[in-house]
Amino acid sequence: MNLLNRLKDIHNKIKVSVSSISTSLLKKTVITALAVSAISIHTVSASEENGMFETVYHVYMNDTYIGTVSDQSVINQVIADKMSEYKEKYGNYEFELGKDVTYIPEFVYRKTVDNERTAEKLRETLSVETEAVAIVVNDQPAVYVKSKEDADKVLEQLKLSYVSAEQLKLIEEQKASNQPLPLLKESESRIIDVQMVEDVKLETQMVEPSQLMSVEDTVNYLKKGTLEEKKYVVQEGEVLGSIASKHNLSLKQLLALNPGVTEDTLLQIGQELNVTVYEPLVHIVVQKEVNKKETIPYKKEVIEDKSLFKGETRVKQEGQNGERSVTYVITETNGIQTSKQIKEDKILKEPVNHIVIKGTKVIPSRGTGNFAWPTVGGYISSKQGYRWGKFHKGIDIARPSNYTIKAADNGVVTFAGWDGGYGKKIVINHKNGFKTVYAHLSTINVSVGQTVSKGQKIGVMGSTGNSTGTHLHFEVYKNGVLQNPLNYLH
Repeated sequence: MNLLNRLKDIHNKIKVSVSSISTSLLKKTVITALAVSAISIHTVSASEENGMFETVYHVYMNDTYIGTVSDQSVINQVIADKMSEYKEKYGNYEFELGKDVTYIPEFVYRKTVDNERTAEKLRETLSVETEAVAIVVNDQPAVYVKSKEDADKVLEQLKLSYVSAEQLKLIEEQKASNQPLPLLKESESRIIDVQMVEDVKLETQMVEPSQLMSVEDTVNYLKKGTLEEKKYVVQEGEVLGSIASKHNLSLKQLLALNPGVTEDTLLQIGQELNVTVYEPLVHIVVQKEVNKKETIPYKKEVIEDKSLFKGETRVKQEGQNGERSVTYVITETNGIQTSKQIKEDKILKEPVNHIVIKGTKVIPSRGTGNFAWPTVGGYISSKQGYRWGKFHKGIDIARPSNYTIKAADNGVVTFAGWDGGYGKKIVINHKNGFKTVYAHLSTINVSVGQTVSKGQKIGVMGSTGNSTGTHLHFEVYKNGVLQNPLNYLH
């Protein structure tokens, strides 16, 4: 084989080792070179081979071919620039290449390289990562923060969103002591537990620096499932209910998202509303005990009495409210009450029922035909007949034992009110052709349409209208014709 052919064979087979990129520049960056054994050449010295052949570098990223460069410094510069860019953008982090970059040196007879194109392709595909702490929720990485210290702050602030630092400290101390809680005092409350519903763990992972979040943003994201609020602009003719329905929200949720807006708010065209549907990644459950003194309302009890007429009532016993001391265990999930259970209920004062006696005796609306004296005693101060040049239609009764006016017989009230010279007047239709009139009253105790019984109090004697003193003017009619009351009174 002539010398030229031997040299071409060397071009295809010889590969040499090259040194790795400085570890002070790339720290854990992996850049390797593939080495193969050199084929010995008996007739060609090393100096001759180096003089006739050139070295090129084939660049790979995770076994994917990127391109070929003339010098390894091209690769080193791209990596150094990428590292500098990330340090300037994200600060003082420990950076590593996200993928392994390797190059294979080769002796070639004719050098064919494209430094610029390979460098550009490497820049586009090269990824840089940093060590981070993943907050893993139910075995799924949810968010990334730069350190375990930040992750611990996030978990603590999630709890502090719903309880105070002092309350959280007391809970932790109580759990550590393993002692039973003392009984609550009157009107006292306390937090007894704070827990996350989900299984939350911390794991160290390598991630793109752009994935890192601040403590504040991480807390908000875990609580809401988003960092961006969705806004909606009110259109003509829209109301709160239709807007809520359009965005899969209840009216209550829509109002909670928009403080200051109530069910009575008049929406304006162009007004912006928050319509974000929050889907929390973690749920904080807070359990609290609350003691309250509560009123026990008295019950109303009605006892029927057939000796009293229907419509008549009297109070047998005044009602009194009772009192009780109740301890509740209240559970809240992300600030919303989800359950309320009674732990202890102690009666401090028993309530007293309010008892009313209710009459059931039916009052007949038809009269008996026999009239009872309409006052409590008294005498006839003026009879029916002419006096002072005018006809006196009824009789006047004065000076009774008390001023109660009673119905002369069963019947229905057809008039109860003021009537000129009669003053305050009552008319009763006895449903048997008779009608009686009671005039000059000071007080009326019945109303039109009311059924009254014989002897029932209907008013109080007075001196209203054309009257010279306290008395009752009493008239009797039969089939519309005026009668002399003395012919019927007993």
